[in-house]
Amino acid sequence: MDTLPEILVGNILKARGLKLVAAESCTGGLIGSRITDIPGSSEYFLGSIVAYAYEVKASLLGVPWDTLNTYGAVSHETVLAMAHGARNRLRGDIAISVSGIAGPGGGTSEKPVGTTWIGLVATDGEWANKFQFSGNREQNKSFSATAALEMLLDYLEGRLEV
Repeated sequence: MDTLPEILVGNILKARGLKLVAAESCTGGLIGSRITDIPGSSEYFLGSIVAYAYEVKASLLGVPWDTLNTYGAVSHETVLAMAHGARNRLRGDIAISVSGIAGPGGGTSEKPVGTTWIGLVATDGEWANKFQFSGNREQNKSFSATAALEMLLDYLEGRLEV
């Protein structure tokens, strides 16, 4: 049974003729990798920008320096700006973005290791959700990619609320 979120997402995107793009930070391209593991994904996936450093978030995705300096890379504001930037730059219908602290270092008391924000921007709105994962680095990256794909699936199935 085809139950992986990337398969379900692909089926819906293909059926609706929609194009997906992504902007990834902490997942390092894992979302794009999982989507492109599915044969035929070129019909609905245009590509992704892996923007790990602040400089790349600003230069390629257009995330304002004020946003990065005020809220940090791992924030509601930044993931929405990343998704808007990817959608505009890559000309997709829907953009998903992710930024988080995979670990083992980099966490703070305010944003501990495992803190992840996922953003989604489409023609009908924008959403951002915060997650707190508690695995090792590899697990946190995987959890983040899965959460992003599940959030996208929720959006496509009409279960994502403002």
